[in-house]
Amino acid sequence: MSKTTFNELIEKIKSLKADLHGKDFLLTWEKSMEELELVLYVAEALRCMRENNISAKCFDSGLAISNFRDNSTRTRFSFQSACNLLGLEVADLDEGKSQIAHGETVRETANMISFMTDIIGIRDDMFLGAGNAYMREVGDALDDGFKNGVLQQRPGIVNLQCDIDHPTQSMADLLHLKHYFGSLENLKGKKIAMTWAYSPSYGKPLSVPQGIIGLMTRFGMKVELAYPEGYGLIPDVIEVAKKNAKASGGSFKVVNSMDTAFKNADIVYPKSWAPYTVMERRTELLTKNDSDGLKALEKECLANNAKFKNWECTEDKMKLTKNGSALYMHCLPADITDVSCKAGEVSASVFEKYRIETYKEASYKPDIIASMIMTNQFAKTHKILQKLYKKGNPRIDL
Repeated sequence: MSKTTFNELIEKIKSLKADLHGKDFLLTWEKSMEELELVLYVAEALRCMRENNISAKCFDSGLAISNFRDNSTRTRFSFQSACNLLGLEVADLDEGKSQIAHGETVRETANMISFMTDIIGIRDDMFLGAGNAYMREVGDALDDGFKNGVLQQRPGIVNLQCDIDHPTQSMADLLHLKHYFGSLENLKGKKIAMTWAYSPSYGKPLSVPQGIIGLMTRFGMKVELAYPEGYGLIPDVIEVAKKNAKASGGSFKVVNSMDTAFKNADIVYPKSWAPYTVMERRTELLTKNDSDGLKALEKECLANNAKFKNWECTEDKMKLTKNGSALYMHCLPADITDVSCKAGEVSASVFEKYRIETYKEASYKPDIIASMIMTNQFAKTHKILQKLYKKGNPRIDL
């Protein structure tokens, strides 16, 4: 990426009427279009600097708290990479080693970890109706601590996946699509099929498909959501997607056929998730620590999943897409038939064909997270970027 391109990105950033300074990033549909574009352009500018061996360290010191309440590979390391890129040190909040087990409240924990903290990344996607609420509870506690002089600064919060949305994933997906098709404008009218796919496991969060339909409908895309009867998403998010599509001039449609969704699609995103109603039951059982109930629910759900093994992204289904060459996307790890499981979301041949593209898709996540951190911490992000670029400190002294 050339200096001209970097300067063009700076001009785009300057032209936006967007202000994310001091604002948590929890749901994409809470942000304006220009705020979403700001995150994309800052991410691209940061990527440009790294490609040109220019340090993006805007912090001489500072702490970022990594609070993962569920397992993660890509998002965990993307958060650490993003923080390191900007000069922040990462500390893990291991709740098992904290005083939370002894009854320490969310309000107290939030303040105790934040004395010299700039950003907090939280992943909490296990409990339907609880993850996003937990993030907001932490935010309220930080507001209170800062207001009363306990905290010198109010750390920002980045949603690294909750029960409702996965904004760092969907924004990374959007940036991948922007580069793949050439521009955001080129996404208008493109059909993306967000479809359920078979998996030999149950209880996968709803946040990825919800994140996709909640974001891509903002950009004039034709979004088609497909799932077998009974595998619906949170009704409120469906309404968000409908409203977004209407406002953007795109479209949003729900079908119960994978083939129908794949037909003439420009992009396909086959991904397993647990039905909304199942997640409600699962959350109730988890809350009660009902292990027998959870085992019975898992057995029931796996048996139901098995009825839809034909919901697999295969070579034949890909032939239904536009010119038979739609872009395959996945948040990873995918359940690959005869590779990671006996039967899964995608055939080995389809996944291998698009494997490098899915890796590229994932590679944008550190940039997106770094951008979310930077725009939270600085009111005039373009000035910081310009100063760092002009200074030209090499990331590696070659």
